[in-house]
Amino acid sequence: MRRDGTRIQTVMDEIRSRITARMYSPGARIPSVRAMAKAEQVSVSTVLEAYERLAAEGALTSRPGSGFYVAGPSAPLALTELGPKLDRAVDPLWISRQSLETSSDRLKPGCGWLPASWMYERGVRKALRSAARSETSTLTEYASPLGHLPLRQFLTRRLANFGIDAPFQNIMLTESGTHSIDLICRFFLEPGDTVLIDDPCYFNFQALLKAHRVNVIGVPYTKSGPCVESFGAALQAHSPRLYITNSGIHNPTGATLSPVTAHKLLKLADSTNLIIVEDDIFADFEHTPAPRLAAFDGLSRVIQIGSFSKTVSASARCGYIASREDWIEGLIDLKIATSFGGGRLAADIVYRTITDSGYRKHMEWIRTKLSSEMDKTLSALEAIGMKPWLHPKAGMYAWCQLPQAKDAAGIAKACLAHGVVLAPGNAFSQSMCAGDYLRFNVAQCADPRVYEVLQRAMDGPH
Repeated sequence: MRRDGTRIQTVMDEIRSRITARMYSPGARIPSVRAMAKAEQVSVSTVLEAYERLAAEGALTSRPGSGFYVAGPSAPLALTELGPKLDRAVDPLWISRQSLETSSDRLKPGCGWLPASWMYERGVRKALRSAARSETSTLTEYASPLGHLPLRQFLTRRLANFGIDAPFQNIMLTESGTHSIDLICRFFLEPGDTVLIDDPCYFNFQALLKAHRVNVIGVPYTKSGPCVESFGAALQAHSPRLYITNSGIHNPTGATLSPVTAHKLLKLADSTNLIIVEDDIFADFEHTPAPRLAAFDGLSRVIQIGSFSKTVSASARCGYIASREDWIEGLIDLKIATSFGGGRLAADIVYRTITDSGYRKHMEWIRTKLSSEMDKTLSALEAIGMKPWLHPKAGMYAWCQLPQAKDAAGIAKACLAHGVVLAPGNAFSQSMCAGDYLRFNVAQCADPRVYEVLQRAMDGPH
């Protein structure tokens, strides 16, 4: 009986998870008893009992002679139920929670931002004081649909330094880089569309795309950009609507796109309806600017986005979208529909900070500091047996392989118990092929306890 009970519970859990993930909508007929029995390799009586119990709970309704149907309204969206089941140690949303919620005494080499002491705090405080003395409308009123004009004009000049021609009329401010991608996804995608991402890529791209119910295809990322052959094959096989990537410094690998790869990608995309979204959040960390697809493309099929959370403040939420005029018009309407006028004060603070005379020198110090910490961190990791995938030219991320194909998720769990938050590779990998990799933020790795805890975890039974 215990064995049968376990099988019944397994079938019930499977049906519940499909309802929670909205694979079965209200009123939908679920698989027949015989079909489910065959799929789950259990007896018909086991499935029938599971269905009857779910009906008794109110999750299903039974229609004699017809079958079982989903009852009630749609279940609340649960992102963790969409896609393959992941151990929460490699679940992107779980890693974000660990980084955001843990106390300040925890070490966070797996988080994605600079230490608070590295940020341009003096400039932000100066901007806040200046904003407090500004006209009342800055402090109390909605922003215009496109957003703060001086900041958009600044972005036009900044993008021109990367060869991107983006008039300020074609730039719309948003609440963040994530908000930018969300608006773009709402604008272009329907559930069931296909989106290409790098494999590995920034893990929140995957989490956000889950919420949009799209088919996500990972393209292997190389040291010079996405694998061109795999990219072309994905275009042919899946007719994707979007490709989302980092321009400049890639997250998590620290690699940079080569001009040759950039030209090949755009040539492949020319005969398709693909739209490319470049997230340029790490631009101020570069010593020498890498190629931008938006520059080669002229903002024809490429959309540039970015924000200031990594260099100015994650509290002053402000991002942007630079796009061609007809798309910006539609995105304005969507922004108004979802967030109305947007924030005015945050954009004003960001603008005052990045145009302050000390910001340029501060970022020069940051770039120099990151280069020094990159060398120190990679040396320390190699000393305990880890292998860097490459030595990044700039930025804060190092993508490193564990020795002897050790399990990064297990290592991360063991380290978390000792107050160290890591970022396991499979959180970044759509294909789940980075199980022995970890992403390190070199700005968060100065404390020797990081390596001591990691070494003990690697010496354990993983």
